[in-house]
Amino acid sequence: MSLQRHFITLLAAVIVATISPTLFAQSRIAVVDLQRALNETEDGRAAKSRLKRLFRRRQRSLDEAQEKLKKMKEDIERQKNILSREALESRLEEYQKAFIELQSTYVEFQRELAQKEAQLTKRILERMQEILRRIGQSDNYDLIVEANEGGVVWVPSNLDLTDEVIQRYNSESGMSSMGSMRRSRMSSME
Repeated sequence: MSLQRHFITLLAAVIVATISPTLFAQSRIAVVDLQRALNETEDGRAAKSRLKRLFRRRQRSLDEAQEKLKKMKEDIERQKNILSREALESRLEEYQKAFIELQSTYVEFQRELAQKEAQLTKRILERMQEILRRIGQSDNYDLIVEANEGGVVWVPSNLDLTDEVIQRYNSESGMSSMGSMRRSRMSSME
């Protein structure tokens, strides 16, 4: 799908350049790296930190379950010559159920992390898009392209708005709800 976006962006640029070279020369185009901006804003860092904590908790429980599964397998291997055929089959079946349960848990954790990431970053990205709209209107840009999605290989630094978006985002009054919550938690601890 990303390749298709690259192709469409390239096709649009070629069409604009072909139709009217003078129009293309007068167009103002900029790029922004929203992923980098997300990682470098205060709220983005806080969201990333929350996700890391959640991941570590989930990973610990997965590691514990995997260790139990490993011990179960080792026990089966040690006792396979001692156990009756029915007992061995029963243990193997128990092991397979535990293995499938671990896989299901892993998939569920991955889904949960993806949902949490989307939830935590949605509001931040919406604010960034609003900042970009204002920049685009005030600085008369015709097009602002997301650097990672638009097939941008290189751009001069004066056309990259990422740093400006980060600065505006962090400096705007009424920080996002995450920043406000973080400040209220810190003040309640004092």
